[in-house]
Amino acid sequence: MPDQIVSEAEAADRHDEAIESALAGLLRHRRGDGHFVFPLEADATIPAEYVLLEHYLDRIDPTLEAKIGVHLRAIQGDDGGWPLFHGGAFNLSASVKAYFALKAIGDLPDAPHMRRAREAILSAGGAERTNVFTRVQLALFGIVPWRAAPVMPAEIILLPRWFFFHLSKVSYWSRTVIVPLLVLMALKPRARNPRRVGIAELFRTEPAAVRDWIRAPDGSIWGRAFVTLDAVLRRLEPMASRGLRRHAIARAVAFVSERLNGEDGLGGIYPAMANTVMMFDALGIAGAGAETAWRAVQKLLVIEPDRAWCQPCLSPVWDTALAGHALAEAGEMEAAMAAAEWLLPLQITEPAGDWAVVRPGLRPGGWAFQYANPHYPDVDDTAVVGMLLNRIGHTGHRQAIAGAAEWIIGMQSANGGWGAFDADNTHFVLNHIPFADHGALLDPPTADVTARCISFLAEIGHPKTSKVLVRALAFLEREQETEGSWFGRWGSNYIYGTWSVLSALNVAGVPPQAAMVRRAVAWLLSCQRADGGWGEDCETYARAPHGQYRVSTPSHTAWALLGLMAAGEVGQGAVARGIEWLLTHLGEDGEWREAAYNAVGFPRVFYLRYHGYRLYFPLLALARYRRLSRAGARRVMGGF
Repeated sequence: MPDQIVSEAEAADRHDEAIESALAGLLRHRRGDGHFVFPLEADATIPAEYVLLEHYLDRIDPTLEAKIGVHLRAIQGDDGGWPLFHGGAFNLSASVKAYFALKAIGDLPDAPHMRRAREAILSAGGAERTNVFTRVQLALFGIVPWRAAPVMPAEIILLPRWFFFHLSKVSYWSRTVIVPLLVLMALKPRARNPRRVGIAELFRTEPAAVRDWIRAPDGSIWGRAFVTLDAVLRRLEPMASRGLRRHAIARAVAFVSERLNGEDGLGGIYPAMANTVMMFDALGIAGAGAETAWRAVQKLLVIEPDRAWCQPCLSPVWDTALAGHALAEAGEMEAAMAAAEWLLPLQITEPAGDWAVVRPGLRPGGWAFQYANPHYPDVDDTAVVGMLLNRIGHTGHRQAIAGAAEWIIGMQSANGGWGAFDADNTHFVLNHIPFADHGALLDPPTADVTARCISFLAEIGHPKTSKVLVRALAFLEREQETEGSWFGRWGSNYIYGTWSVLSALNVAGVPPQAAMVRRAVAWLLSCQRADGGWGEDCETYARAPHGQYRVSTPSHTAWALLGLMAAGEVGQGAVARGIEWLLTHLGEDGEWREAAYNAVGFPRVFYLRYHGYRLYFPLLALARYRRLSRAGARRVMGGF
């Protein structure tokens, strides 16, 4: 017995030391005003596009581009091409853009890495088989004809809401990317391209000879119908009224100018911001607005001593709120309160953003993902921030919490769930248009976002018998996979979704014995790896088995543990093994390492690595396990 007591005491000390070390590791990244913002990494596409943007504008920075070249070469795959995520399969469009960017930087086509890339691209069908956005980029450089891109007349912006296509019927990210792009596709400008860089060697068929540029994204009857419509529009577009075209372009410029968002950029996302810069340039618009748009793009750069790359956007609100929860769970309340105080004034109480087209009369009250993005708050960030403010318990936060709850409730979709930025964004027929070959035109309700909203509303006192939660819980029950998991739209993938839902079911008062909870627990236990951790491949958005990966990762292990603890499995041996994995893999500097991508922008198209996930989620899991196991609690109280 004495040996056992000593062993338990030593284990407790080890756990405490790990939490203190991880706290120090996280706090090392805190900014002076109390907030956190970690790098947000995507694939080769964004840094490659940034290089091409410099060449489009003839604003080339050779020193910066040399560093971006180092990054692009470092992430080239063994197959010669570039994947969409770490360790992923070859992707044609990413590879064409990376090759083009490296050639623009000055890499010789006969260099070994360029030759391997070219061979991989040609064997995959050549640059003529890239996606729509890549072909638009190539058309801007005169490499392919404009007929390689689907017809998107600028007059689209003038269509009435009752028409089958309207900007309010697509997602916020699609909207902000499309509007400046409509101007570019109408004016058809040519990149300055001062070095006259071309990539003719990447085509199996000379671009002028290609006759099947426009294809149905999925081969469906709707897709084929829209291909036919594209052919009709292509014949009609030259007959468009010049006055109407000028009016449409003016409307597009007004849309962008209203949402320019200072140095945080249109929509706060790179593609929209880059299109804005090129739109202003094509129109000959100089001055403060154009320069601000250019600076917004440059703020996305991560410049390290030996390499540089460009982020798709910045994530300070998300990072700060999530880090705040981890800090509070670990007992570091002063830092958690500082995070909450930094977030508080960023609540958007005006204007009513694009979401108000579908929800007129609803008062704003959300938070955006970025430092500033007032037209585009999202309910996921809002729920996580709201839970942090509620957790801090400051009376001065009550009005902000109430405003957030009112806005979230108003954004619930007809099916009971929540999308990220818009309500009832479920016009699925639009995913069949040729322009939508990426399949990410919409923002429908998803299980993970819905779970976060339930967690927030239940935490602040909404009973599960309330109408809003009854509908939301029914949505989650319908969305559960046969195997017991839930899809993770914004984190990879089913482990993330399942953790999110189990947390929501817990705080909403759904008992651990409920059938859907039991199925989810059984699934999480079934995909624990032999080493005690969990991992999941981004290929699960395509064909890979759910919840599986070749290695365990800190993020997935933390999510699985948090989900199991929320379901009342604190004493489960699998939880102890998962905690041991986290303890064993914590570095001496108080940080975990994670190369795998852990999130998704658009399934099958665009993936992300949040550099902060490896720090605050494992800390949250370790601190929660300590609190629950030492208190003898069956499950966590709270929704996060």
